[in-house]
Amino acid sequence: MELRKDPITRSWVIIGDDIAEPSPQPHDCLFCGPKADSTQVIATLPGLNGNPWSARSVVHPQALYHIEGDPGRRGEGLYDRMRAVGAHEVLVENPSHEGHMWNVSDAEVEQFLRLAAQRIQDLKRDSRFKYVSIFKNHGERAGQEFAHPTSQLTATTYVPRRVLYELRAGRDYFAGKERCVFCDILSQEERQGLRILEMRGDFIALCPYAPRVPYEVWILPRTHDAAFERTGTSRVGNLAELAVLLRRTLQRIRSLTDAFHLVLHTSPNSLHPSGAIGYWETLDDDYHWHIEILPILEAKARSYTFKETYYSPLTSETAVVRLREVKI
Repeated sequence: MELRKDPITRSWVIIGDDIAEPSPQPHDCLFCGPKADSTQVIATLPGLNGNPWSARSVVHPQALYHIEGDPGRRGEGLYDRMRAVGAHEVLVENPSHEGHMWNVSDAEVEQFLRLAAQRIQDLKRDSRFKYVSIFKNHGERAGQEFAHPTSQLTATTYVPRRVLYELRAGRDYFAGKERCVFCDILSQEERQGLRILEMRGDFIALCPYAPRVPYEVWILPRTHDAAFERTGTSRVGNLAELAVLLRRTLQRIRSLTDAFHLVLHTSPNSLHPSGAIGYWETLDDDYHWHIEILPILEAKARSYTFKETYYSPLTSETAVVRLREVKI
């Protein structure tokens, strides 16, 4: 396995001839059945309600990135390549096989969020890693990998292209106005009230002004913070409010579809800033962590992109009204 950079889009692609072919899932769950003891556990949070643990991180059984070694970035003519050095973990959200974030207690969701924050904080101590991604693919159409309630984490030696777009936009906006673009969006959305789904304490769920898919929802802190791990490890009381809002938002989404992508966007590794790229100079002021949830609607799947332009057949204003009406 290795990473290759597209010189036109500047995206890193992981590639290799040793990717295992898809195989049927084993009858026994890897994370709660007899085979659970064979997983390589990285971190565990104490249990709730008599369970031995509440959330845990384990090494992905078919990891794309491996922690050992140096990336060894090198050129090949105009191309760049490097080894797939990084971390690839499965974040087991709950010890119960049916313990999904939308049907468990708020305290259980809070434990998962705390685990995610701790794993990001720990991996950012490694100077090799530029970014830590956390994502969840739920449902067959979303590419769900495990039957057990899980999310995944990757720590990479590069910053993903989508995050670079946000970093550039945030930096440029701050350079001109000395304000965070995300904070200005929140201020306008709260003032207009047209696309706000729900507010819980210091957190807000809204349908973005220009959605990529129908019923796309973002969750953001109303108080400016670039790094999710700061919220998750120091602002402990607020994490409970985030857990409530995330659970309720997922319940609304699942009233429409069983399939969705969820991704956490947090700041890149500013403990070891890049000497070549200047995105980190005003990072704490110009970036704002957030969660993006993108539902997959079967009837609309083919309409998500059209000639490289996102297309949503539903406005944010209509989507938020329908989501508000969901009984949860």
